[in-house]
Formats: sequence, C-alpha cells, structure tokens
Amino acid sequence: MDGNNHRSKRRRLDRSPSHENGYIQSPVESSSDELAAGSDHDEAERRRASWTLQKALPPKRPNTRLRSFSGSESPDELAVDADVYWRSRNRGRNSSPSEVSAAGPSSEHYQDEEEVDADVDDNESPMEGDAEPEQAYSDRSPTPVPPPPPPPPPKPDKINYQQKFLLRGHLRGVSAVRFSPDSTMIASGGADGAVKVWDTLTGRLVHTFEGHLAGISTISWSPDGAIIASGSDDKTIRLWNVLTGKAHSIPFVGHHNYVYQIAFSPKGNMLVSGSYDEAVFLWDVRSATVMRSLPAHSDPVGGIDVVWDGTLIASCATDGLIRIWDTATGQCLRTLVHEDNPPVTSVKFSPNGKFVLAWSLDDCVRLWNYVEGRCIKTYQGHVNRKYSLSGGFGTYGVRGAPPHAFAVSGSEDGAVLCWDVVSKKTLQRIEGHTGVVLGVDTCTLGDKRLMVSCGIDQTVRVYEEVEEDGRMETDAKESPPAINGTEPNGTEPNGILPNGTTQNGAEGHDTSEQQDTGDTQEPQDTEMADADTVPEG
Repeated sequence: MDGNNHRSKRRRLDRSPSHENGYIQSPVESSSDELAAGSDHDEAERRRASWTLQKALPPKRPNTRLRSFSGSESPDELAVDADVYWRSRNRGRNSSPSEVSAAGPSSEHYQDEEEVDADVDDNESPMEGDAEPEQAYSDRSPTPVPPPPPPPPPKPDKINYQQKFLLRGHLRGVSAVRFSPDSTMIASGGADGAVKVWDTLTGRLVHTFEGHLAGISTISWSPDGAIIASGSDDKTIRLWNVLTGKAHSIPFVGHHNYVYQIAFSPKGNMLVSGSYDEAVFLWDVRSATVMRSLPAHSDPVGGIDVVWDGTLIASCATDGLIRIWDTATGQCLRTLVHEDNPPVTSVKFSPNGKFVLAWSLDDCVRLWNYVEGRCIKTYQGHVNRKYSLSGGFGTYGVRGAPPHAFAVSGSEDGAVLCWDVVSKKTLQRIEGHTGVVLGVDTCTLGDKRLMVSCGIDQTVRVYEEVEEDGRMETDAKESPPAINGTEPNGTEPNGILPNGTTQNGAEGHDTSEQQDTGDTQEPQDTEMADADTVPEG
C-alpha cells in the first residue's frame, strides 16, 4: 500500500515540469501534503494555496458560466476560475466542475499523456448534450421602432349623393329596383307588368321582359347574375334569363294570392316567396316546385329575406310580427314584436347576418338583434303610414379609410333618407321623386358608390356619391337627363295602391286602416347594445 502511494507520488512529481524549464508549478497541480511539507513556505502562503485549491475544485454549481465576479478577487483567483471554465468547456459534459468534484482531485492528474490527448481529440466533434458553439458577434444595437400609423380620419357627419341618371321607360309606377350582384346592371319591375334591365354606367336600356298578366311587386337577382325572378299580382313567379334575353317557359304556380316578396338563396338553387295568402313557400328553382310551405303568419306576408349563408329566413306581416325561420327544418326560431305592434311591411338582413332591418307603418325603421330579441336602433325622419317601402344598407366614409355603415329608405313624401347605423343621425335627404319612393338599393362599382331608387312617378333614378367640392360628368341638379333607350316616355302615372300594389283590382293591399292613428314615438335606446358590430358593408 505504502509502495503504491510512494510510486504514485513520484509519478506525479516526475510529470511536473521543473523550474529550470521555465515553468512554475501551479497550486492546482500540487497536493495538500506537498504544500504542508514545504518548509520554505510560511503559514500565510500555505493558507493561500489551500484556499486556491478549493477555488480550483468548487462545490457543485448549476452553471459555472453564469458565475459573476465581485471585482475583489485576486488575479490568481480569476486565472484559476478561467482555467476551470475552459477545461470544462473543451471536455464537454464529462468534465463539468460538478463531475470533477465528485471524482476527486486525483482523477485528472493521474492520467497518462496519451489518455489526455485522446480525450481532447474525442471532444473536438460535438456530442449530444454539448453546449452549442457561441454565435458570431452581431450588432445588438436596438432596432429603430417605426412611428405609429396616423389615426384614422374622423367619421363624416354627412354624405353627398347626387343624381346621375333619370331612367324612363315604365308605363306605370315602378315598385321594385335592384342592382345585379356585380353592380353592372339594374333591374326594375313595375305596375305595367314589365321587367326592365339597365346598364349601370351608361343608363342604357338592355332588356325588357314581359309576360306577367298583372303588375309586378318584387324582383330578385340570382347570385350569379344570370337570372331575374319576378313576383306578380297574377299569383305567379317567373324567371328571366339576362344572358339570352328570354323567359323561362315554366312559371312558378302555387300561391293563392298576390306574390308580394321573393328572394334567392345564396346558392341560387332555392327561391323563397311571401304572399298575401299568409304563407311562405320554398321553391326548387330547377323544377319550379314547392319544397316546403310555412304557415308563417295570420296576416298577408309583406317581406321576405334570406341571410347571407342561406341558413335563416326572415318574414314579416301586417300582424306586426317578424319571424326567423330555420331553412333546413322549417322551424320558427324567433318571433320579434314591438310593444306598439305596428304592421311590418318589409325586412332585410344586415350584411353580416346578425341584425334585421324592419319597416313598419309608424314612420319608423327598426334594427333588431334577433338573437336577443331586442330592438336596438330606431331610425326616423321619413314618412311611412300607408305604403310598403323598402331599402337596405350602404357604406360611406373617406376613401382608403375603414368604411362606415348607413341605412337607407324611401319615403312617402318623395325623398330618400340615409341614417348612420350607430348614431341614427340623418346623413342625407335626397329629393327628386314627385311621388312615393317605394324601393332603394345601394352598391359599390369599382371606386364608385352608387344608389338607385324607384317610385310611383314611373322613374328610376341613379345616384353617385361625390366629394363636397366635386362635380359629376353629368350635372343633374337642375335638369337631369332622361334615358329612354328604345322605350317611350310613360304617360301620367295611374298610381300604385298602398303597399306597392298595382291598380288592377287587387283589394286588401291598403293596410292604412290597420294603422294606429295616434303618434307613436320609439323611446330612446341609449341602454341598448352598441351597433358597431354591424359590418360596414
């Protein structure tokens, strides 16, 4: 035992370089016995060497590289720490300070030169778990922060639509008008039983479809813009092909009274109709047959609309009820009724499908949250006591900025009114018609915002939004041009009965006797939910 220890000690001493070679033995390479045996060192030197040895083999630490220095260490102490760090880094995980401490001080110094060289060679290639090489120095200067975007422009307090075209051609009052899905054409239907198609940009008459035996109350475009459907007082629905200019040979027959409102489904394979026979029919467009009949109301159905995804149908009637139907099952999901219970003549879903806009015979247009069953906005300023009026939604605002939504409606005093959806403020009142304005529609064509209206004065008027100081190509303020196409000007209008029905012996369309003669004021709905969620479209 003593011999082995003696040989090990001699071997360690032999490996240590001599002072003659210019190499000073480090305290790390000396044992505590040798330090104690040295008679030429004083007590202070021995304490320093013992403390330095402890620094060379520190206790287990989580990460030597994270050690911070206080600045009070001596140069030798810093050198020892640096030496341990670089040894640990070059030898990977097997030579971490904690493992060296566990193996003892002699585990490193009793190796042969060949073994040490082999360890170094083996660790030249990265091993699993080794620390990744330090990345090259990169500029760590802070990235310049771009300035914040400018705030959006304030919401305009008014809009400026000016008349662009005055379209004549119908021989009697015009009860319905609609832009095509691509906004390039306008379809109108009137009491003369004709459907006319106009070019939006030029006002030129493109087609005239005739075939109904009575006046037309409603029209609807198919989603692809190739078909126009029209509902008439002759109790039928007919389809007209805009591409070929011909009518479909088979009419839709099934209602027992006047067809008052129709709407295509978003896919175009189904047509929904409401009639004065108090029923709502769901038609298969290909076969012209009824797929489902809904006993919707106890009074004539005046309004029909289909939500943007086709899953819901809204209907209204002069019984004052608005009903929401499931398209797939035919079940009534919600019934909306105002506390004053005025007759409701028309309904329209908002573009996002979350709200329903309803016209009633009390001079009010109401916005309903049908999910919660609440009326959240009431728009007033127009006259609506006798006729069935309709309208829709539009957008306005500064070009390039997020658009805002407005609601638009005709009026019995010959005006078209636009309200901001959220604030209910009247944005514009458009004059021009000489009689009741029965229908209004809006669209966007390129960078142009357009509006079209129709009324019992036999005219269709097209408007375009312009800047405050801008002028249109055709100045229509004083004497708007009459675009006749190949059609002659109409004679003096014979009028349309209340609710937009033609004067052809159709009794029962005047609902004024059902209207409460007292003034009904909708209470302010400041406590209602904000309608900012209505899409600006």
